[in-house]
Amino acid sequence: MEFTFRFIHIFFVGLEYAGPLLIALVFIIILLGQIVGTRESWGWQNSIYWAFITATTVGYGDLPPTKPLSKILSVFTALFGVIFTGIIVAVAVNAATIAFQSVFDINEIKTDIEIN
Repeated sequence: MEFTFRFIHIFFVGLEYAGPLLIALVFIIILLGQIVGTRESWGWQNSIYWAFITATTVGYGDLPPTKPLSKILSVFTALFGVIFTGIIVAVAVNAATIAFQSVFDINEIKTDIEIN
């Protein structure tokens, strides 16, 4: 349980440091969604929905862009989404590594692996 609490604490501290960048990426994703939505005559809600479905690379396909510029902006939306996701994953891996090292004795684990 100590590992879990330490991981959660370190993870949220990492998100706090990465927060400004993550917020900037969210705003860029929303802006791109609104631009595509305007060109495709979608409402603002559908535009935000489309932007985050595209950014998370889920891509249901229920709101496909049809205009050439919209398709180009779709690629950029997906790229910004991959960066956003990558930052969160990096923060989580870093938090897990630090929490693991602080809770468990690494030398003891190495010895157990070498014996087995």
